[in-house]
Amino acid sequence: MQSNPAEVFIHYLKQLNDIISKVEIHMQRDPDILEARLCADMLPFINQVSTTVNFALRACYPLADMETVLLQREAESVAGLKQQIAAALQVLNAIPAEQITIEKEGLIREKAGFSELALPRAEFLYFYALPNFFFHMSMVYAIARARGVPLSKGDFDGYHQYPDNFSFEK
Repeated sequence: MQSNPAEVFIHYLKQLNDIISKVEIHMQRDPDILEARLCADMLPFINQVSTTVNFALRACYPLADMETVLLQREAESVAGLKQQIAAALQVLNAIPAEQITIEKEGLIREKAGFSELALPRAEFLYFYALPNFFFHMSMVYAIARARGVPLSKGDFDGYHQYPDNFSFEK
């Protein structure tokens, strides 16, 4: 397999889209899920999704030596989130694989909260961009699960499979 960091983000954005589809079905029972939070001082579900999507772009644009352009949600809805995911997938698929690299010299400058970072490309990807992408995606999954959306680890990674109604409870 060719080493293209965008492939990781593309795979998991597709998983995120599938999770959003299950959340959409669940909204019949829980119409407020898009504003749900794990804790009061954390971002709500809808912002966690958008942040996940934008971290894929915040990672790949600089690694491709392109100016970072973040996506805004089209609406405060599932449809808007799905549009944002689709737009990010379109962008990531359009960047030539050989252009996205950690092999070049130089630092990538990024803002992390209130901190200014200047990291070598590999460190930027492995210690900053990927962990942040997966942090926010994990929050999406955790909020959905906490609100009763029937998700499994397979919904997150696309690989695990469990029988229907499987539980680790004793």
